[in-house]
Amino acid sequence: MLNTPELSDMLKCGVHFGHQSSKRHPKMSPYIFTIRNQIHIIDLEQTAKKLKEAMDFIAKTVATGGTVLFISSKRQAQALIEKYAKECGMPYINSRWLGGTFTNFVNIIRLTKKLKELEQKQAGGELEKYTKKEQLDFNREISRLSGLVGGIKGMNRIPEAVFVVDIKKDKTAVREANKKNIPVIAMVDTNTNPSKISYPIPANDDAAKSIDMIIGCMAEAVKEGQERQKTVAVPS
Repeated sequence: MLNTPELSDMLKCGVHFGHQSSKRHPKMSPYIFTIRNQIHIIDLEQTAKKLKEAMDFIAKTVATGGTVLFISSKRQAQALIEKYAKECGMPYINSRWLGGTFTNFVNIIRLTKKLKELEQKQAGGELEKYTKKEQLDFNREISRLSGLVGGIKGMNRIPEAVFVVDIKKDKTAVREANKKNIPVIAMVDTNTNPSKISYPIPANDDAAKSIDMIIGCMAEAVKEGQERQKTVAVPS
């Protein structure tokens, strides 16, 4: 059973704080409760409703064998994206978005294959036969590739859905997902346009506690989907 956090807990995490009223995107109006000190306050009842819809969709997607890619190159979300994605066994991208990740996926496969081959050689001691300089070059290449595609090296197909923390910061990822008809679940702050988002979650996308809470909910939804998948797989 999927439950959203209590509204009081959302308040404590600052989920309700939007941006200055002058930065409001008109399409976010339905999700705004009021203005306080020139700051828009998000309607947390709307947040809870939309969060539940997003969680239900993720659980359903994962239950049928789907993959959800967690995305955020935003500084205050990078560690959280990695933590929660690993916790629920989903791929993630928490560095610069590589143009063509979805629209030219064959190139991503090439990079992940190269990374896995180098890591296997390193683990097996095969790189020790090279000079120290050559070994250093290999290590640098492994580090470079890990930064680019380390979080998606186990992803052998385009995901069935993506979760994005900041749709302005990672607008290219959203654009590519839209182009490939991949459903987008995302946090939408008061300064963003939610019209291209399949499952918008009105929330503060700047405060670490708010980001932590929402990503945590996404991970819980994934785990629920995994449990449902196990139940279906077990014959009665």
